[in-house]
Amino acid sequence: MSAKKWVRRSLRQLSAALRENRGVFVSSMTVRRLLREAAYSLKANRKENTAWHPERDRQFRYLAQVKRLFLEGGYPVISVDMKKKELIGDFKNPGSVWCQQAERVNAHDFRSEAIGLAAPYGIYDLLHNLGYVYVGTSADTAELAVDAIVWWWECEDRPHFPNEDKLLILCDAGGSNGYRLRLWKQQLQEQLADRLGIEIMICHYPTGTSKWNPIEHRLFSYISVNWAGQPLRTFETLLGYIRNTTTATGLRVKATLSRKVYQTGIKVSDKQMAALNLTRRKVCPQWNYIIRPRAVLPSSTS
Repeated sequence: MSAKKWVRRSLRQLSAALRENRGVFVSSMTVRRLLREAAYSLKANRKENTAWHPERDRQFRYLAQVKRLFLEGGYPVISVDMKKKELIGDFKNPGSVWCQQAERVNAHDFRSEAIGLAAPYGIYDLLHNLGYVYVGTSADTAELAVDAIVWWWECEDRPHFPNEDKLLILCDAGGSNGYRLRLWKQQLQEQLADRLGIEIMICHYPTGTSKWNPIEHRLFSYISVNWAGQPLRTFETLLGYIRNTTTATGLRVKATLSRKVYQTGIKVSDKQMAALNLTRRKVCPQWNYIIRPRAVLPSSTS
């Protein structure tokens, strides 16, 4: 009998196996005591191993430096990401709440039974401790990500910064704002840099380090706690939980719903990429770059 079969067995099964295979008669309670004395206990897998990139530490140091310089200079700094997509309807939401009777929900999470799918893209303002969530109802695309940032920028009631001709965006290495994604860069150029006339610096967190992105632990985690155990039966219910998310440190959150249908599979040509006013930084150029407004915009046929 292999060791792997032994470690997966219950105390009673171990007791029976010892009796049948080794002729040792011990109770399950004795087996438990012996295992404890030998420092054995039931343990689940622990997620610790991450993809290690040789430039990881260098990028983190650069991120800290750039973030400090922007904040000290009075420029806006935002952290962005797409939160986990949520089925809207009579579905179970992880977590528990104080109540006398548990709410009944569907036994299975079938997409076909949902009213819709919510794709919450978040923007977190590091200086003012403010969250903004742009809830899409179609695909998670780079176009949605940039539309969310534009919506935040144009919010009439957002706090303004001493200097707003530059913007620092902190984001993950993958997803709709990934560092390899051409459409992400093109949309930033057209919808932010060119249309709003601002210089944008983008810094990506290295692959496998998304939990260090500020939005994860300063905004998304509190939204998840706020709606834990509450079925998200309508889009208005979801928006209500997002807007009512607060913390003792003063976090406030604004949310909006977009019914825009975002197209997937959009290709950006080499010619379009060459037309971008994009400059890569010397430090980890794949993760750090600046997009500036173009003096002359390319024709629509490009």
